Parts: sequence; C-alpha cells; structure tokens
Amino acid sequence: MPTVFTDGAYRYYFFSREETRKHIHVSSADGEAKVWLEPEIIIAKSVNIPAGELNKILKVVKERKEEINDFWNRHFNSN
Repeated sequence: MPTVFTDGAYRYYFFSREETRKHIHVSSADGEAKVWLEPEIIIAKSVNIPAGELNKILKVVKERKEEINDFWNRHFNSN
C-alpha cells in the first residue's frame, strides 16, 4: 500500500493492483474513503467521514490530481 502523500489527518494511498480504474484511498483514524480519479473525481465510497470532510478530500484530490496520476503511472507501470 504505497502512500502517495499525507494531508492533515489523512493518508492518501493505493492498494497495489486492486483494480485498473484509477482511484485513490484516503484514511484517518476515524474513517476511510475511496475516490475515483476518472472519468471524473468523485467519492466512490466512504465510511465514517462527514460530508464536510469528504468535500475537503475531493478538493485536495483535485488540486493534486497531476501528482496522484504521476505516482499511479510510476507505481503501476513499474510492476
């Protein structure tokens, strides 16, 4: 589970070869979420993360989409 980055209480990471559609997992001590990166950035699912926090997570993912995509490509193309 390579960590892409952390932001505040949240860790943004991938599961290796979970599925081919680009996405990122986000977790904290309180909950977790999965965010699709394509065809658009949306919450795929979440557990115990309030709506306001999900909006912040989406904002971070949108702002750092290029970094996440670069990390995805490096990680999954090297395996």
